[in-house]
Amino acid sequence: MRIIRFRDQQAARLAVLTDDEHIYPTGHTGLCEFMAQARQEGTSPLAYANQFVAEGNVLGKALEELELLVPVDTPEVWAAGVTYERSREARNYEATAGKLDATTFYDKVYNADRPEIFFKSTGNRLVGPNEDVCIRSDSRWQVPEPELGLVIGRDGNVWGYTIGNDMSCRDIEGENPLYLPQAKIWRRSCSIGPAVRLAETVSDPYGFQITSRIIRNGQVVTEGTASTKQLKRTFDELVSYLCRDNDIFDGTVLLTGTCIVPPNEFTLEDGDRVEIDITGIGRLSNTVRSANAYPDNSIHKEAI
Repeated sequence: MRIIRFRDQQAARLAVLTDDEHIYPTGHTGLCEFMAQARQEGTSPLAYANQFVAEGNVLGKALEELELLVPVDTPEVWAAGVTYERSREARNYEATAGKLDATTFYDKVYNADRPEIFFKSTGNRLVGPNEDVCIRSDSRWQVPEPELGLVIGRDGNVWGYTIGNDMSCRDIEGENPLYLPQAKIWRRSCSIGPAVRLAETVSDPYGFQITSRIIRNGQVVTEGTASTKQLKRTFDELVSYLCRDNDIFDGTVLLTGTCIVPPNEFTLEDGDRVEIDITGIGRLSNTVRSANAYPDNSIHKEAI
Protein backbone atom coordinates (compact mmCIF):
# COMPACT_ATOMS: atom_id res chain seq x y z
CA MET A 1 0.00 0.00 0.00
CA ARG A 2 1.44 3.34 -1.11
CA ILE A 3 0.45 6.98 -0.87
CA ILE A 4 0.85 9.31 -3.85
CA ARG A 5 0.26 13.00 -4.37
CA PHE A 6 -0.65 14.49 -7.74
CA ARG A 7 -1.77 17.69 -9.40
CA ASP A 8 -5.39 17.89 -10.54
CA GLN A 9 -6.64 21.15 -12.05
CA GLN A 10 -3.88 23.10 -10.33
CA ALA A 11 -4.68 21.59 -6.93
CA ALA A 12 -2.84 18.89 -4.99
CA ARG A 13 -4.67 15.65 -4.24
CA LEU A 14 -3.58 12.72 -2.08
CA ALA A 15 -4.49 9.17 -3.02
CA VAL A 16 -3.98 5.59 -1.95
CA LEU A 17 -2.18 3.44 -4.51
CA THR A 18 -2.72 -0.31 -4.19
CA ASP A 19 -0.19 -2.88 -5.37
CA ASP A 20 -2.33 -3.53 -8.46
CA GLU A 21 -2.01 0.22 -9.17
CA HIS A 22 -5.62 1.16 -8.56
CA ILE A 23 -5.85 4.74 -7.29
CA TYR A 24 -8.27 5.83 -4.57
CA PRO A 25 -8.45 9.59 -3.82
CA THR A 26 -8.60 10.41 -0.10
CA GLY A 27 -10.02 13.93 -0.11
CA HIS A 28 -6.83 15.16 1.55
CA THR A 29 -4.32 17.47 -0.09
CA GLY A 30 -1.24 16.26 1.79
CA LEU A 31 0.19 13.43 3.82
CA CYS A 32 0.35 15.47 7.03
CA GLU A 33 -3.40 16.03 6.88
CA PHE A 34 -3.92 12.32 6.17
CA MET A 35 -1.80 11.30 9.15
CA ALA A 36 -3.43 13.85 11.47
CA GLN A 37 -6.85 12.45 10.63
CA ALA A 38 -5.70 8.87 11.20
CA ARG A 39 -4.29 9.96 14.55
CA GLN A 40 -7.52 11.72 15.47
CA GLU A 41 -9.54 8.62 14.65
CA GLY A 42 -7.17 6.48 16.70
CA THR A 43 -6.44 4.20 13.78
CA SER A 44 -3.24 3.14 12.03
CA PRO A 45 -2.20 4.70 8.71
CA LEU A 46 -2.82 1.39 6.93
CA ALA A 47 -6.28 0.96 8.43
CA TYR A 48 -7.15 4.54 7.51
CA ALA A 49 -5.90 4.00 3.94
CA ASN A 50 -7.97 0.85 3.65
CA GLN A 51 -11.10 2.87 4.40
CA PHE A 52 -10.73 4.63 1.06
CA VAL A 53 -10.10 1.38 -0.78
CA ALA A 54 -13.20 -0.13 0.81
CA GLU A 55 -15.30 2.82 -0.39
CA GLY A 56 -14.38 1.81 -3.93
CA ASN A 57 -14.15 5.31 -5.41
CA VAL A 58 -11.35 4.45 -7.81
CA LEU A 59 -9.84 7.21 -9.93
CA GLY A 60 -10.51 6.72 -13.61
CA LYS A 61 -6.90 7.31 -14.63
CA ALA A 62 -3.76 5.22 -14.78
CA LEU A 63 -0.71 6.13 -12.71
CA GLU A 64 1.31 7.15 -15.78
CA GLU A 65 -1.38 9.70 -16.71
CA LEU A 66 -0.93 11.66 -13.49
CA GLU A 67 1.39 14.58 -12.83
CA LEU A 68 2.97 13.26 -9.66
CA LEU A 69 4.18 15.67 -6.99
CA VAL A 70 6.56 15.29 -4.07
CA PRO A 71 4.53 12.74 -2.07
CA VAL A 72 5.05 14.46 1.27
CA ASP A 73 4.02 18.05 1.97
CA THR A 74 7.15 18.11 4.06
CA PRO A 75 8.65 21.09 5.85
CA GLU A 76 12.18 19.72 5.64
CA VAL A 77 14.52 16.91 4.65
CA TRP A 78 17.47 15.65 6.69
CA ALA A 79 20.11 13.15 5.64
CA ALA A 80 22.58 10.73 7.19
CA GLY A 81 26.07 10.27 5.79
CA VAL A 82 28.73 7.58 5.77
CA THR A 83 26.23 4.88 6.70
CA TYR A 84 27.53 2.38 4.13
CA GLU A 85 31.07 1.08 3.61
CA ARG A 86 30.95 2.23 -0.03
CA SER A 87 30.10 5.75 1.07
CA ARG A 88 33.04 5.83 3.45
CA GLU A 89 35.36 4.74 0.64
CA ALA A 90 34.05 7.46 -1.68
CA ARG A 91 34.31 10.20 0.95
CA ASN A 92 37.87 9.11 1.80
CA TYR A 93 38.81 9.29 -1.89
CA GLU A 94 37.53 12.86 -2.04
CA ALA A 95 39.26 13.91 1.17
CA THR A 96 42.65 12.43 0.29
CA ALA A 97 42.69 13.35 -3.42
CA GLY A 98 42.62 9.68 -4.28
CA LYS A 99 45.45 8.63 -1.93
CA LEU A 100 43.74 6.14 0.36
CA ASP A 101 46.63 5.64 2.78
CA ALA A 102 45.46 7.66 5.75
CA THR A 103 42.69 7.51 8.32
CA THR A 104 40.29 10.42 7.83
CA PHE A 105 37.42 11.95 9.75
CA TYR A 106 35.10 9.84 7.58
CA ASP A 107 36.60 6.69 9.10
CA LYS A 108 35.99 8.21 12.51
CA VAL A 109 32.36 8.99 11.65
CA TYR A 110 31.78 5.53 10.24
CA ASN A 111 33.05 3.90 13.44
CA ALA A 112 31.70 6.42 15.96
CA ASP A 113 28.65 5.96 18.15
CA ARG A 114 27.16 9.22 16.86
CA PRO A 115 26.11 9.16 13.18
CA GLU A 116 26.58 12.02 10.76
CA ILE A 117 23.21 13.75 10.31
CA PHE A 118 22.88 16.98 8.36
CA PHE A 119 20.17 19.24 7.04
CA LYS A 120 19.46 18.66 3.35
CA SER A 121 16.51 20.66 2.10
CA THR A 122 13.48 22.78 2.80
CA GLY A 123 10.22 21.97 1.06
CA ASN A 124 10.53 24.77 -1.46
CA ARG A 125 13.89 23.43 -2.69
CA LEU A 126 12.50 19.96 -3.36
CA VAL A 127 11.42 18.57 -6.70
CA GLY A 128 9.25 15.56 -7.38
CA PRO A 129 9.09 12.79 -10.00
CA ASN A 130 9.97 13.82 -13.57
CA GLU A 131 10.98 17.34 -12.54
CA ASP A 132 14.43 18.76 -13.20
CA VAL A 133 17.23 18.64 -10.67
CA CYS A 134 20.10 21.10 -11.04
CA ILE A 135 23.87 20.93 -10.81
CA ARG A 136 25.82 23.72 -9.12
CA SER A 137 27.55 26.30 -11.26
CA ASP A 138 30.69 26.33 -9.06
CA SER A 139 31.35 22.56 -8.93
CA ARG A 140 33.01 20.30 -11.46
CA TRP A 141 32.37 16.92 -9.81
CA GLN A 142 28.73 16.21 -9.09
CA VAL A 143 26.80 13.00 -8.59
CA PRO A 144 23.38 11.79 -7.52
CA GLU A 145 23.07 9.83 -4.30
CA PRO A 146 20.20 7.30 -4.42
CA GLU A 147 18.82 6.73 -0.94
CA LEU A 148 15.95 5.20 0.97
CA GLY A 149 14.05 7.91 2.80
CA LEU A 150 12.25 7.46 6.11
CA VAL A 151 9.04 9.47 6.43
CA ILE A 152 8.61 10.18 10.12
CA GLY A 153 6.09 11.81 12.40
CA ARG A 154 6.56 14.40 15.12
CA ASP A 155 6.84 11.56 17.66
CA GLY A 156 9.73 9.97 15.76
CA ASN A 157 7.73 7.01 14.50
CA VAL A 158 8.40 5.90 10.93
CA TRP A 159 5.22 6.28 8.87
CA GLY A 160 6.66 5.00 5.64
CA TYR A 161 9.47 4.78 3.11
CA THR A 162 10.20 6.78 -0.02
CA ILE A 163 13.01 7.36 -2.53
CA GLY A 164 15.38 10.29 -2.38
CA ASN A 165 18.12 11.70 -4.59
CA ASP A 166 20.63 13.59 -2.44
CA MET A 167 22.54 15.51 -5.12
CA SER A 168 26.14 16.11 -4.02
CA CYS A 169 29.27 18.01 -5.07
CA ARG A 170 32.19 15.69 -4.42
CA ASP A 171 34.85 18.33 -5.06
CA ILE A 172 33.37 20.88 -2.64
CA GLU A 173 32.91 18.36 0.16
CA GLY A 174 36.35 16.86 -0.44
CA GLU A 175 38.04 20.25 -0.29
CA ASN A 176 36.88 20.91 3.26
CA PRO A 177 34.28 19.11 5.42
CA LEU A 178 33.05 22.49 6.68
CA TYR A 179 31.82 23.12 3.15
CA LEU A 180 29.24 20.33 3.53
CA PRO A 181 26.17 22.65 3.41
CA GLN A 182 27.39 24.10 0.10
CA ALA A 183 28.12 20.62 -1.21
CA LYS A 184 24.59 19.50 -0.37
CA ILE A 185 22.13 22.40 -0.43
CA TRP A 186 21.20 24.50 -3.42
CA ARG A 187 18.21 25.08 -5.66
CA ARG A 188 16.70 21.79 -6.96
CA SER A 189 19.37 19.69 -5.25
CA CYS A 190 16.99 17.10 -3.80
CA SER A 191 14.20 15.02 -5.29
CA ILE A 192 11.70 12.85 -3.44
CA GLY A 193 9.12 10.38 -4.78
CA PRO A 194 7.24 8.88 -6.43
CA ALA A 195 5.31 7.42 -3.47
CA VAL A 196 5.39 6.61 0.23
CA ARG A 197 5.18 2.92 1.08
CA LEU A 198 3.34 2.64 4.37
CA ALA A 199 5.62 1.13 7.02
CA GLU A 200 2.98 -1.36 8.15
CA THR A 201 3.15 -3.05 4.75
CA VAL A 202 6.93 -3.64 4.89
CA SER A 203 7.96 -6.84 6.64
CA ASP A 204 11.71 -6.15 6.46
CA PRO A 205 12.93 -2.58 5.83
CA TYR A 206 16.46 -3.96 5.50
CA GLY A 207 15.38 -5.94 2.45
CA PHE A 208 14.88 -3.02 0.08
CA GLN A 209 16.78 -3.38 -3.19
CA ILE A 210 18.03 -0.11 -4.68
CA THR A 211 19.03 0.30 -8.33
CA SER A 212 20.33 3.53 -9.83
CA ARG A 213 21.23 4.32 -13.42
CA ILE A 214 22.31 7.45 -15.23
CA ILE A 215 21.29 7.80 -18.85
CA ARG A 216 23.14 10.10 -21.27
CA ASN A 217 22.14 10.51 -24.89
CA GLY A 218 19.89 7.48 -24.63
CA GLN A 219 22.62 5.22 -23.22
CA VAL A 220 23.16 3.96 -19.67
CA VAL A 221 26.57 5.35 -18.70
CA THR A 222 26.69 4.10 -15.12
CA GLU A 223 24.52 1.76 -13.06
CA GLY A 224 24.68 0.27 -9.61
CA THR A 225 22.68 -1.78 -7.13
CA ALA A 226 22.62 -2.09 -3.36
CA SER A 227 20.50 -3.33 -0.50
CA THR A 228 19.55 -1.67 2.75
CA LYS A 229 20.88 -4.76 4.52
CA GLN A 230 24.36 -3.31 3.80
CA LEU A 231 23.70 -0.40 6.18
CA LYS A 232 26.12 0.00 9.05
CA ARG A 233 23.48 1.64 11.25
CA THR A 234 19.85 0.88 12.05
CA PHE A 235 16.96 3.16 11.12
CA ASP A 236 15.96 3.44 14.78
CA GLU A 237 19.47 4.62 15.61
CA LEU A 238 19.43 7.31 12.91
CA VAL A 239 15.97 8.56 13.88
CA SER A 240 16.84 8.64 17.58
CA TYR A 241 19.80 10.96 16.96
CA LEU A 242 17.75 13.21 14.67
CA CYS A 243 15.09 13.58 17.36
CA ARG A 244 17.46 14.39 20.22
CA ASP A 245 16.69 17.87 21.55
CA ASN A 246 15.19 18.69 18.16
CA ASP A 247 11.75 19.72 16.93
CA ILE A 248 10.55 17.20 14.37
CA PHE A 249 7.50 17.87 12.24
CA ASP A 250 5.00 15.44 10.79
CA GLY A 251 6.18 14.36 7.35
CA THR A 252 9.87 15.02 7.93
CA VAL A 253 12.05 12.92 5.62
CA LEU A 254 15.34 11.41 6.77
CA LEU A 255 17.51 10.10 3.93
CA THR A 256 19.56 7.15 5.13
CA GLY A 257 22.74 7.36 3.05
CA THR A 258 23.95 5.87 -0.20
CA CYS A 259 25.78 2.72 -1.19
CA ILE A 260 25.80 3.48 -4.93
CA VAL A 261 28.54 5.85 -6.08
CA PRO A 262 29.46 6.39 -9.76
CA PRO A 263 33.08 5.87 -10.85
CA ASN A 264 35.45 8.52 -9.55
CA GLU A 265 35.98 10.00 -13.01
CA PHE A 266 32.25 10.53 -13.54
CA THR A 267 30.35 13.79 -13.17
CA LEU A 268 26.79 14.72 -14.09
CA GLU A 269 26.11 16.78 -17.19
CA ASP A 270 23.21 18.85 -18.43
CA GLY A 271 20.66 16.55 -20.06
CA ASP A 272 21.51 13.42 -18.06
CA ARG A 273 18.61 11.46 -16.62
CA VAL A 274 18.83 9.85 -13.19
CA GLU A 275 16.59 6.88 -12.45
CA ILE A 276 16.35 5.35 -8.97
CA ASP A 277 14.29 2.22 -8.34
CA ILE A 278 13.49 0.76 -4.92
CA THR A 279 11.47 -2.42 -4.70
CA GLY A 280 7.96 -1.86 -3.47
CA ILE A 281 8.15 1.92 -3.78
CA GLY A 282 8.62 2.69 -7.46
CA ARG A 283 10.95 4.68 -9.69
CA LEU A 284 12.13 8.25 -9.13
CA SER A 285 13.25 9.84 -12.40
CA ASN A 286 14.71 13.31 -12.87
CA THR A 287 16.47 15.13 -15.68
CA VAL A 288 19.64 17.05 -14.84
CA ARG A 289 19.89 20.70 -15.83
CA SER A 290 22.55 23.36 -15.41
CA ALA A 291 22.08 25.96 -12.72
CA ASN A 292 21.30 28.74 -15.20
CA ALA A 293 18.22 26.83 -16.39
CA TYR A 294 16.47 28.04 -13.22
CA PRO A 295 17.94 31.44 -12.33
CA ASP A 296 15.18 32.49 -9.93
CA ASN A 297 13.84 31.06 -6.69
CA SER A 298 10.59 29.65 -8.09
CA ILE A 299 10.73 25.89 -8.70
CA HIS A 300 7.07 25.07 -9.10
CA LYS A 301 4.36 26.32 -11.44
CA GLU A 302 2.18 27.24 -8.50
CA ALA A 303 2.48 27.12 -4.73
CA ILE A 304 0.92 23.88 -3.55
